[in-house]
Amino acid sequence: MPRLLPAAALAAACFVLAGCSALGGGVATPTPTPTGVPEVDVLELGVGDCLDTHGKPGITATVPVVDCDLEHDSEAYATIILAAGSYPGDDAVRSAAVEGCTSNFVTFAGIAYEESTLDYAYYFPTLGSWAEGDHRILCLILDPAQRVTGTLEGAAR
Repeated sequence: MPRLLPAAALAAACFVLAGCSALGGGVATPTPTPTGVPEVDVLELGVGDCLDTHGKPGITATVPVVDCDLEHDSEAYATIILAAGSYPGDDAVRSAAVEGCTSNFVTFAGIAYEESTLDYAYYFPTLGSWAEGDHRILCLILDPAQRVTGTLEGAAR
């Protein structure tokens, strides 16, 4: 299943979602509280989807998706398709994610990632999901300081 990795936590932690788990320094992950929000399979997420996870990564194959006009945590802003073939390895996939999400950030946010107060995270394929045909990286934009109402497209901050 794909993993979610926050860009700011590349060296510190790896958040694993979509049928996997969240890793965070050995601390037990709380079970997310049901929100009544429709859940979507992580492999079916697309650009423009807004996620409302309340910052609670966990073992799940689905994530809560809401209308972007409602308060949410992140918004999918780019998709990168990796070449077919054998799994390139986690490091190569992460490198492709960082390169792709960073280069697509300016187009979506209206400001270079390095100049922005916003951050990004991404879902990326694992060895297991790769074997099932998952060759996609999905980039998510977020405001690390607060939840967001509305899209961050063109936010330029």
